[in-house]
Amino acid sequence: MENEIELIKDCRAGKDSARKELYTLYSKQMLAVCYRYTGDMDAAHDVLHDGFIKIFTNFSFRGEASLSTWITRVMVTQALDYLRRQKRITQVMVHEEQLPDIPDISSDRGSSISEEQLMAFVAELPDGCRTVFNLYVFEEKSHKEIAGMLHIKEHSSTSQLHRAKYLLAKRIKEYRNHEERK
Repeated sequence: MENEIELIKDCRAGKDSARKELYTLYSKQMLAVCYRYTGDMDAAHDVLHDGFIKIFTNFSFRGEASLSTWITRVMVTQALDYLRRQKRITQVMVHEEQLPDIPDISSDRGSSISEEQLMAFVAELPDGCRTVFNLYVFEEKSHKEIAGMLHIKEHSSTSQLHRAKYLLAKRIKEYRNHEERK
């Protein structure tokens, strides 16, 4: 903790050695966050770069949360801004009767799925589904909060999450079936 306080102080003072240390400490973890939202490694690197530039040019950390949480928030905001600029977040309205049933994968036996494989499946989701899924599952945002962040209707957030779960469950089931045949 003492080292973190010193690191924060030095980053605020603009010390390059502190900036480098902060980048070294958090870049790998934050690249994973950026990738989770963009689904594209090149875009994730761009978002990571822009996020650290934002952090270093305006080190506004106030200590209201952990440093890691604050940096994650900056990266999520950068990723959402990127998706908006690329017009990759779209408003999709799906009515309840159009929503497919989510396949039950809990009773499936067979190979378990690694976290890495699961994150690859999340990255394959369509942009809107992936974004809502990440905000809901990893950032623990409500549908109301997500709707406000993404400038979509609350029902769209619910629909996108349901679709994401359906697509993930389907993909996991396909993966397990494929693994069992090996």
